[in-house]
Amino acid sequence: MPYTDYKKAKIHYTDSGKGRAVVLLHGFLESSNMWEAFTPALSKKYRIINIDLPGHGKSECFGYVHTMDEMAGSVKAVLAQLKIRKVSLVGHSMGGYVALAFGDLFPDNVKSICLFFSTSRADSTIKKKGRNQAIEVVKKSHKSFIRIAFPMLFRSKFRSTLKTEIKNAKNDALLTSKQGIIAALEGMKRRPSREMILKFAPYSIHFISGVRDPVIPVDTVRAQMKISQNVSGVILKEPGHMGHIEAQKECLAELNLFLIIGVN
Repeated sequence: MPYTDYKKAKIHYTDSGKGRAVVLLHGFLESSNMWEAFTPALSKKYRIINIDLPGHGKSECFGYVHTMDEMAGSVKAVLAQLKIRKVSLVGHSMGGYVALAFGDLFPDNVKSICLFFSTSRADSTIKKKGRNQAIEVVKKSHKSFIRIAFPMLFRSKFRSTLKTEIKNAKNDALLTSKQGIIAALEGMKRRPSREMILKFAPYSIHFISGVRDPVIPVDTVRAQMKISQNVSGVILKEPGHMGHIEAQKECLAELNLFLIIGVN
């Protein structure tokens, strides 16, 4: 399995397909496995780089706080090892925060960014308080935290119709270490707003979101989509926060469309 070194930690990735390079970034309590239904289709046209972010999947932790900038640095380390200069990035939730951090730090290396059920805004005061509460729960029992919190990312109707898929995703989440969970929660809590990037970035930014997302309020996404002509997006009617599972076909179609037209 391919790895690269970053801050003395092993960062795992996969590399499949040929063509324009596309980096897929998973969300919190996920791993590169979240894209396993998408990668075969996308790799027919593109070179797909699938990365386990620090503290998730097969990648190691390097500290007790993993900032979004540091996670973006791990992405840059993978691309440097592969000698890839310019990419499109697709980031789910936390992966979107990392994609924007990458775009902020390394704008010359970005062709386009897709914020997949994600946002450019920082945590609100209430959200930060919730992160702190989550950290205290994780310190006591990170597996109990995952078992309780993970299903809440899905719409209630899908918790019964997609039991097997949700169970598999939860089992993947349960492999995340306590340190990895806390480091990511701290990093997300501390991240700055990158809403100004939507206005001034030299690359296009596209949102794929859901009307019923319990994590990223759809009204805030709609507001961000209006910031500049450089920003586009689509709001799907059915999914909650986990569109790659709840609306797999629709999301794959939208990602393909983004990759076709989302490059300046």
